[in-house]
Amino acid sequence: MTFQSPTPFPVRGGPEQVAFHRTELNVILSLYGRMVAAGEWRDYGISCLRDVAVFSVFRRTAEHPLYRIEKRPRLRNKQGQYAVIGIDGQVLKRGHDLKTVLRVLERKLIRAVD
Repeated sequence: MTFQSPTPFPVRGGPEQVAFHRTELNVILSLYGRMVAAGEWRDYGISCLRDVAVFSVFRRTAEHPLYRIEKRPRLRNKQGQYAVIGIDGQVLKRGHDLKTVLRVLERKLIRAVD
């Protein structure tokens, strides 16, 4: 009879995945709720990957995202870890403070009154 050693548990060798903190999600979801109430946005998705966390905003579920709010901690000491990216992939705003970066989207709520 041969003895086999037990199978070891998998060891986490790679880096953790990036995710939004609760305070960051509160800021993002506050804006999201106002945009839904204004009829601009209808759905969202969150992706937590190794290098980036992404909050995607959709007008309709089956479309490409209108905007992506990204968190890249590796850029924290450079141009800022937060970015808002448009549907065409253009960076609309990047910075160190999430509330400041999201102001580019809040301008959509300001409309002229007849």
